[in-house]
Amino acid sequence: MTVRTTLVAATALALTAALAGPAIAAVPAGNAGRHDATRKAIDAAVADGVPGVTATAKDRRGTWSATAGVGDLGTRKPRSPHDHYRVGSITKTFVATVVLQLEAEGRLSLDDTVEEWLPGLVRGNGHDGSRISLRQLLNHTSGIFDYLADPTFQQTYRTADGFLEHRYDQKAPEDLIAIAMSHEPFFAPGTSWRYSNTDYVLAALVIEKATGNGYGDEIRHRVIEPLHLTATSVPGTRVTVPRPSSRAYSKLARTATGPTYDVTELNPRIAFGSGEMISSSADLNRFYTSLLRGRLLPPEQLKEMKTTVRSKGANGYGLGLVDRELSCGVHVWGHDGGIHGSNSDAVTTSDGRHSLAFNFNGDWSGDSDAVIEAEFCGD
Repeated sequence: MTVRTTLVAATALALTAALAGPAIAAVPAGNAGRHDATRKAIDAAVADGVPGVTATAKDRRGTWSATAGVGDLGTRKPRSPHDHYRVGSITKTFVATVVLQLEAEGRLSLDDTVEEWLPGLVRGNGHDGSRISLRQLLNHTSGIFDYLADPTFQQTYRTADGFLEHRYDQKAPEDLIAIAMSHEPFFAPGTSWRYSNTDYVLAALVIEKATGNGYGDEIRHRVIEPLHLTATSVPGTRVTVPRPSSRAYSKLARTATGPTYDVTELNPRIAFGSGEMISSSADLNRFYTSLLRGRLLPPEQLKEMKTTVRSKGANGYGLGLVDRELSCGVHVWGHDGGIHGSNSDAVTTSDGRHSLAFNFNGDWSGDSDAVIEAEFCGD
């Protein structure tokens, strides 16, 4: 694939006015008041600096959608409940689902080593693919260095000057793995836990090796089309987001001050299987509900997916699936995802009866945990 070399200048927006806009909601009859806490949490995210929020919840009493703030800082156009948005690491659950489907079909085993499927790729500076299983890729116990943590990568893609010059760069997944291999592992395989995007670049390549097809084609064939996820895609090198959609904004810095940049257009292939996908709140709710109700995986594979190791805080990380215990004792399963200008979360109760998915179109502020707590634990 060719590299798009024409750069589109980003507009730096100096924000001094309040970003909050009116909340807009579609509330079915009988739902009034049930999501007041969630609405307040969404409004609070906008008050905290997020340009706009779109959210959809679904339970046995129906579907509720709400938006707050704006989808375009220039025109002040509000966000839509139907917005497409980049979902970042939520992609990992889709990838893990396909790997587990392949295991159910007998085409691979989670105990297979990375070396068996991708010979010679995980090697160097202490990395050894013959000691790392596919299971350890999926639950982040591989110890493989995260290519996103590479200082040069950070400078190139996470700072203003670097991003504006390189936002359309094309990198093969092997290039991302090579970056990781230039560093020592985080730890010996299986001895600890640490999130590594490199794990899912490798997992996506295993899908391709096992099937002979692009990993995105397998996700489309096995998940997107059967579930009729009409807003969900694996965009490859497409730099735009389908309509309806909002603009995506970033500070492109480690602070929440300074200019705000429109980062909507970028080449998402730089994330590959670790975070390339686009979806919508309604589609994400349908996906996680179907997954947890056993419509995508046989019982044995779903049990494997939900077998967790201790990760961040009290959370458990399964195979591309996070178990969160909320303050009220409710457990929700799902994943969060961040990519330039977009922070998303999608969670569902284990019985699939109550789902929530939402997106912030700014990546520097907002409390996503508060939104989840409000929906599942609020009055």
